[in-house]
Amino acid sequence: MSDSRVAGIGMTSARTRERLITRLREQGIKDEAVLDRIRNVPRHLFVDEALSSRAYEDTALPIGFGQTISQPFVVARMTEALLSAGPLRNVLEVGTGCGYQTAVISALVTRVESIERIKPILDRTKVRLKELGIKNVRLKHGDGAEGWKAHAPYDAILVAAAPLSVPQALLAQLSPKGGRLILPVGPEGAQELLRITRREEHFLREKLGAVSFVPLVGGMG
Repeated sequence: MSDSRVAGIGMTSARTRERLITRLREQGIKDEAVLDRIRNVPRHLFVDEALSSRAYEDTALPIGFGQTISQPFVVARMTEALLSAGPLRNVLEVGTGCGYQTAVISALVTRVESIERIKPILDRTKVRLKELGIKNVRLKHGDGAEGWKAHAPYDAILVAAAPLSVPQALLAQLSPKGGRLILPVGPEGAQELLRITRREEHFLREKLGAVSFVPLVGGMG
């Protein structure tokens, strides 16, 4: 990543970013801390330079290896749902991808553990987060469906890919005192965003709307 991309604003003017924030508000995002973080994270650094001119559109964009950077509205919606019950210390992210969602949530919680199954993507993301000075994120190359048991229990888990059913390993790694899991579930074309809150051995499920994510694939690439 060139210094000019990190330091320069160029096509990413304050007006361009503010248009995105206005759109997110119109779509129902209310948490000002989330909106401010979306405003300030340089999304153009998380996409190929050829796509920089589209970085602040409210759309998903390809990042290679069949993966995408999520639509800003979906990132904001999931982050807002994650934070809805109060401050979070220990958060697990499944599907680091290019690191955009990671960068958004990192400033809003104490610590993030993040798993990515595709090593070349993870290697790029390590460099990007370091360049942005983000220090409260720990990254792992692994199978996200298995979670990261060594650092459980988690106050919250966010999943950026869609399994056909909720992975039991992730439910087991939630804090029994109100831990919450935000994830899309279902086959392509019929996915629903869920928030699952754990109270001891009881799990409350809430539907948050239709979404479209790449499938959650087991194993490592």
